[in-house]
Amino acid sequence: MTAIRQLPLPLPARTALGREDFFVSPANAMAVAVIEAWPTWASRKCVLTGPEGAGKSHLAHVWAAQSGARIVPADTLADADIAALADRSVCVEDADRIAGDAGAEAALFHLHNLVLAEGHALLLTARRAPNHWSLTLPDLRSRMLGTQAVALPEPDDTLLAALLAKLFGDHQTVPAPDVIPYLLTRMPRSYRAAQRIVEALDRAALARKGAITRPLAMRVLETLAEGRPDGRS
Repeated sequence: MTAIRQLPLPLPARTALGREDFFVSPANAMAVAVIEAWPTWASRKCVLTGPEGAGKSHLAHVWAAQSGARIVPADTLADADIAALADRSVCVEDADRIAGDAGAEAALFHLHNLVLAEGHALLLTARRAPNHWSLTLPDLRSRMLGTQAVALPEPDDTLLAALLAKLFGDHQTVPAPDVIPYLLTRMPRSYRAAQRIVEALDRAALARKGAITRPLAMRVLETLAEGRPDGRS
């Protein structure tokens, strides 16, 4: 019987954000355990840190589903109705990105105080721990420095393999069986690298109207190493 080759289709990427889609390995087990134990957080608040692509937003959605929280981007807080936001637990994403924005910092300060005063929980995500945020509002800085923090580190091999499989799934593509093992032995060990490689492979396969194979993976890695945006020749 002739094998059927899966050809790529121009389908939109759909990020899976359920708990069952979040792969736990020794690299991220501590962070997952802390987030899932949210009722025991000191002062009912926590900062979740990690590099781009580490799964902070995914884990925030897992927490929101468990706690009934709403998720808000930090850069929208200056124009938000803080009292309305604080009627339940809240996750503020990318909290470190508002450093120096006086309006957003003041809004986060008031949200922090009101959420906790109402007996709810507060989760914040950021790339680095609060002592690196360069906040200009002293009262907000002191409250962030006093917040429990847990980090998502760069992935181990087990997590990186699972991440690649998830990213291909998000792009609704299935690579040849030898593609992920091939990538694992040659790619940079980071979440961002995994994202760039899968995106480049998806574009290259679409451009060629072919499957994602090991030879294509080799060409994509070569072109990315040379600084070109994808695997097109």
